[in-house]
Amino acid sequence: MGWLQVLWGIDKLVNVEHGVRVSEAFYMGLGANATIQTVFGGLQVLLGVLLIVGLFRRVAYPAQTLIAAATALGVWKSIIDPWGWFLEGTNVLFYPSLIVLAAALVLQSFKDDDVLSLDSRRTR
Repeated sequence: MGWLQVLWGIDKLVNVEHGVRVSEAFYMGLGANATIQTVFGGLQVLLGVLLIVGLFRRVAYPAQTLIAAATALGVWKSIIDPWGWFLEGTNVLFYPSLIVLAAALVLQSFKDDDVLSLDSRRTR
């Protein structure tokens, strides 16, 4: 999950126009600005690193869950009808957004059981 955040963040940093187009197409234009995409990209890379090493999980896990939920909402048609049999504008490649959201919810739910994170090692 952390690596996915890093990759999405890097995409926003190196291909800002792509991030703007995605915001326009799937998020009603929210964040469709080069500066905002650059800031989001940097924050997303930072979030991904925090998730990978397991630091500040009480903040990082909910942030990841919010991002995954927003993504799933933005591509809801592709989750319901990935092949576009009934809804227009769908893409089967977006269907895994539901799986990513489920994984984020699992991580969030079981964060206290994670003994390999740096957070849990700091508190021992």
